[in-house]
Amino acid sequence: MSIPILMYSLSTQNQRVDSFEYLPSEEQPKIYSTDNLPTANEMDQIIWAAYRQIFSEHQTLYSNKELFLESQLRFNQIKIKDFIKGLLLSNSFRYLNYDVNNNYRFVEICIQRVLGRDIYNEREKLAFAVIIGSKGIEVFINLLLNSDDYLENFGDNVVPYQRRRIIVQRNKGEIPFNLKTPRLNNNFLYKQGMPQLLWSGPIHRFRPQEQKPKAGDPALFLNMVNDISFI
Repeated sequence: MSIPILMYSLSTQNQRVDSFEYLPSEEQPKIYSTDNLPTANEMDQIIWAAYRQIFSEHQTLYSNKELFLESQLRFNQIKIKDFIKGLLLSNSFRYLNYDVNNNYRFVEICIQRVLGRDIYNEREKLAFAVIIGSKGIEVFINLLLNSDDYLENFGDNVVPYQRRRIIVQRNKGEIPFNLKTPRLNNNFLYKQGMPQLLWSGPIHRFRPQEQKPKAGDPALFLNMVNDISFI
Protein backbone atom coordinates (compact mmCIF):
# COMPACT_ATOMS: atom_id res chain seq x y z
CA MET A 1 0.00 0.00 0.00
CA SER A 2 1.44 3.38 -0.97
CA ILE A 3 2.07 6.00 1.70
CA PRO A 4 -0.16 9.09 1.31
CA ILE A 5 1.54 12.47 1.17
CA LEU A 6 1.65 14.28 4.50
CA MET A 7 -0.35 17.47 4.96
CA TYR A 8 1.64 20.53 5.94
CA SER A 9 0.87 24.17 6.65
CA LEU A 10 2.71 27.26 5.42
CA SER A 11 4.46 28.13 8.66
CA THR A 12 7.80 29.67 7.78
CA GLN A 13 9.15 33.20 7.63
CA ASN A 14 9.76 32.67 3.93
CA GLN A 15 5.98 32.55 3.51
CA ARG A 16 5.74 36.14 4.77
CA VAL A 17 8.49 37.50 2.51
CA ASP A 18 7.09 39.37 -0.48
CA SER A 19 7.86 38.18 -3.95
CA PHE A 20 10.01 40.19 -6.35
CA GLU A 21 6.89 41.44 -8.13
CA TYR A 22 5.72 43.45 -5.11
CA LEU A 23 9.02 45.05 -4.18
CA PRO A 24 9.59 48.04 -6.50
CA SER A 25 12.91 48.81 -4.81
CA GLU A 26 14.25 45.35 -5.65
CA GLU A 27 15.68 44.34 -9.00
CA GLN A 28 12.93 42.65 -10.98
CA PRO A 29 13.58 39.16 -12.36
CA LYS A 30 13.76 38.81 -16.12
CA ILE A 31 11.01 36.60 -17.48
CA TYR A 32 11.97 34.12 -20.22
CA SER A 33 8.93 32.92 -22.13
CA THR A 34 7.95 31.44 -25.48
CA ASP A 35 4.54 33.12 -25.50
CA ASN A 36 5.62 35.62 -28.16
CA LEU A 37 7.37 33.48 -30.80
CA PRO A 38 11.02 34.12 -29.86
CA THR A 39 13.78 34.69 -32.39
CA ALA A 40 16.73 32.29 -32.63
CA ASN A 41 18.80 34.53 -30.37
CA GLU A 42 15.98 34.84 -27.85
CA MET A 43 15.55 31.08 -27.86
CA ASP A 44 19.25 30.71 -27.03
CA GLN A 45 18.69 32.96 -24.03
CA ILE A 46 15.61 30.99 -22.96
CA ILE A 47 17.51 27.71 -23.10
CA TRP A 48 20.45 29.19 -21.18
CA ALA A 49 18.06 30.55 -18.52
CA ALA A 50 16.52 27.09 -18.11
CA TYR A 51 19.91 25.43 -17.66
CA ARG A 52 21.01 28.12 -15.22
CA GLN A 53 17.86 27.76 -13.12
CA ILE A 54 17.78 23.95 -12.98
CA PHE A 55 21.49 23.13 -12.97
CA SER A 56 22.69 26.38 -11.38
CA GLU A 57 25.76 28.16 -12.71
CA HIS A 58 28.33 25.82 -11.17
CA GLN A 59 26.68 22.79 -12.84
CA THR A 60 26.02 24.33 -16.25
CA LEU A 61 28.54 22.43 -18.35
CA TYR A 62 28.52 21.47 -22.01
CA SER A 63 28.53 17.81 -21.00
CA ASN A 64 25.19 18.37 -19.25
CA LYS A 65 23.46 19.77 -22.33
CA GLU A 66 20.41 17.90 -23.62
CA LEU A 67 20.70 18.60 -27.35
CA PHE A 68 17.67 16.53 -28.38
CA LEU A 69 15.43 18.38 -25.92
CA GLU A 70 16.86 21.70 -27.12
CA SER A 71 16.02 20.79 -30.70
CA GLN A 72 12.46 19.87 -29.76
CA LEU A 73 11.99 23.17 -27.93
CA ARG A 74 13.43 25.22 -30.80
CA PHE A 75 10.99 23.64 -33.26
CA ASN A 76 8.03 24.06 -30.92
CA GLN A 77 7.58 20.31 -30.47
CA ILE A 78 7.63 20.62 -26.69
CA LYS A 79 6.89 23.41 -24.22
CA ILE A 80 9.25 24.94 -21.69
CA LYS A 81 7.59 22.89 -18.95
CA ASP A 82 8.48 19.70 -20.87
CA PHE A 83 12.03 20.95 -21.35
CA ILE A 84 12.35 21.59 -17.60
CA LYS A 85 11.03 18.10 -16.88
CA GLY A 86 13.58 16.59 -19.27
CA LEU A 87 16.42 18.41 -17.51
CA LEU A 88 15.22 17.28 -14.09
CA LEU A 89 15.03 13.65 -15.18
CA SER A 90 18.34 13.68 -17.05
CA ASN A 91 21.23 11.51 -15.97
CA SER A 92 23.37 14.59 -15.38
CA PHE A 93 20.92 16.19 -12.96
CA ARG A 94 20.46 12.91 -11.11
CA TYR A 95 24.21 12.37 -10.78
CA LEU A 96 25.00 15.92 -9.64
CA ASN A 97 22.10 16.40 -7.24
CA TYR A 98 20.38 13.14 -6.29
CA ASP A 99 23.22 10.63 -6.13
CA VAL A 100 25.30 12.83 -3.82
CA ASN A 101 22.48 13.72 -1.40
CA ASN A 102 19.74 12.17 0.69
CA ASN A 103 16.07 12.59 -0.17
CA TYR A 104 15.58 15.52 2.19
CA ARG A 105 18.31 17.65 0.61
CA PHE A 106 17.16 16.63 -2.88
CA VAL A 107 13.66 17.90 -2.04
CA GLU A 108 15.13 21.26 -1.00
CA ILE A 109 17.14 21.57 -4.21
CA CYS A 110 14.19 20.77 -6.47
CA ILE A 111 11.71 23.04 -4.72
CA GLN A 112 14.19 25.92 -4.79
CA ARG A 113 15.01 25.48 -8.47
CA VAL A 114 11.64 24.33 -9.85
CA LEU A 115 9.21 26.39 -7.76
CA GLY A 116 11.51 29.36 -7.23
CA ARG A 117 11.14 29.42 -3.45
CA ASP A 118 12.55 27.77 -0.35
CA ILE A 119 10.74 24.96 1.47
CA TYR A 120 7.92 26.14 3.72
CA ASN A 121 8.91 23.95 6.66
CA GLU A 122 10.38 20.59 7.66
CA ARG A 123 7.01 18.87 7.21
CA GLU A 124 6.90 19.82 3.54
CA LYS A 125 10.40 18.43 3.13
CA LEU A 126 9.41 15.20 4.89
CA ALA A 127 6.23 14.85 2.85
CA PHE A 128 8.04 14.96 -0.49
CA ALA A 129 10.93 12.83 0.79
CA VAL A 130 8.39 10.09 1.55
CA ILE A 131 7.06 10.39 -2.02
CA ILE A 132 10.57 9.96 -3.45
CA GLY A 133 11.23 6.94 -1.24
CA SER A 134 7.93 5.22 -1.98
CA LYS A 135 7.17 6.22 -5.58
CA GLY A 136 10.42 7.45 -7.10
CA ILE A 137 11.95 10.62 -8.51
CA GLU A 138 9.71 10.92 -11.58
CA VAL A 139 6.51 10.96 -9.52
CA PHE A 140 8.04 13.65 -7.30
CA ILE A 141 9.06 15.77 -10.30
CA ASN A 142 5.59 15.43 -11.82
CA LEU A 143 4.01 16.56 -8.54
CA LEU A 144 6.10 19.73 -8.59
CA LEU A 145 5.49 20.54 -12.26
CA ASN A 146 1.74 19.87 -12.02
CA SER A 147 1.28 21.69 -8.73
CA ASP A 148 -0.79 24.87 -8.49
CA ASP A 149 2.35 26.59 -7.24
CA TYR A 150 4.14 25.92 -10.53
CA LEU A 151 1.21 26.33 -12.91
CA GLU A 152 0.03 29.63 -11.42
CA ASN A 153 3.49 31.19 -11.53
CA PHE A 154 5.08 29.71 -14.64
CA GLY A 155 2.52 27.71 -16.60
CA ASP A 156 3.67 25.87 -19.72
CA ASN A 157 5.75 28.58 -21.38
CA VAL A 158 7.78 30.41 -18.70
CA VAL A 159 11.21 29.39 -17.40
CA PRO A 160 11.07 29.08 -13.59
CA TYR A 161 12.81 31.89 -11.75
CA GLN A 162 13.47 32.89 -8.17
CA ARG A 163 10.21 34.32 -6.86
CA ARG A 164 11.41 35.08 -3.35
CA ARG A 165 13.96 37.56 -2.13
CA ILE A 166 17.58 36.47 -1.89
CA ILE A 167 18.83 34.80 1.26
CA VAL A 168 21.81 35.69 3.40
CA GLN A 169 24.49 33.18 4.35
CA ARG A 170 27.17 33.93 6.90
CA ASN A 171 30.41 35.14 5.29
CA LYS A 172 28.94 34.60 1.82
CA GLY A 173 26.70 37.61 1.35
CA GLU A 174 23.39 37.35 -0.46
CA ILE A 175 22.86 34.56 -2.97
CA PRO A 176 19.80 33.16 -4.81
CA PHE A 177 18.36 29.79 -3.81
CA ASN A 178 19.22 28.17 -7.11
CA LEU A 179 22.91 29.09 -6.75
CA LYS A 180 23.41 27.31 -3.44
CA THR A 181 25.82 24.42 -3.71
CA PRO A 182 24.06 21.02 -3.64
CA ARG A 183 26.65 19.55 -1.25
CA LEU A 184 26.48 21.06 2.21
CA ASN A 185 28.68 18.97 4.49
CA ASN A 186 30.69 15.77 4.88
CA ASN A 187 27.66 13.46 5.18
CA PHE A 188 27.85 12.39 1.55
CA LEU A 189 31.60 12.27 0.87
CA TYR A 190 31.57 8.48 0.99
CA LYS A 191 29.20 8.42 -1.98
CA GLN A 192 31.89 10.02 -4.11
CA GLY A 193 34.71 7.85 -2.75
CA MET A 194 36.30 10.82 -0.98
CA PRO A 195 38.82 9.97 1.78
CA GLN A 196 37.79 10.64 5.35
CA LEU A 197 40.09 10.82 8.36
CA LEU A 198 38.63 8.80 11.24
CA TRP A 199 39.93 9.43 14.75
CA SER A 200 38.63 7.51 17.76
CA GLY A 201 40.66 9.37 20.36
CA PRO A 202 39.86 12.62 22.16
CA ILE A 203 39.30 15.76 20.14
CA HIS A 204 41.64 18.62 21.07
CA ARG A 205 39.89 21.88 20.23
CA PHE A 206 42.56 24.08 21.86
CA ARG A 207 46.24 23.48 22.58
CA PRO A 208 48.63 25.96 24.22
CA GLN A 209 51.61 26.62 21.98
CA GLU A 210 54.07 25.36 24.60
CA GLN A 211 52.30 22.00 25.01
CA LYS A 212 53.88 19.23 22.96
CA PRO A 213 51.66 16.56 21.38
CA LYS A 214 51.99 13.03 22.69
CA ALA A 215 52.33 9.83 20.69
CA GLY A 216 49.08 9.02 18.90
CA ASP A 217 47.88 12.62 18.93
CA PRO A 218 46.34 13.64 15.54
CA ALA A 219 48.35 16.86 15.76
CA LEU A 220 51.44 14.84 14.89
CA PHE A 221 49.79 13.71 11.66
CA LEU A 222 48.73 17.26 10.80
CA ASN A 223 52.23 18.58 11.43
CA MET A 224 53.67 15.90 9.17
CA VAL A 225 51.28 16.86 6.38
CA ASN A 226 52.10 20.55 6.74
CA ASP A 227 55.85 19.84 6.59
CA ILE A 228 55.63 18.00 3.26
CA SER A 229 57.03 20.05 0.38
CA PHE A 230 55.88 19.32 -3.15
CA ILE A 231 58.45 19.61 -5.95
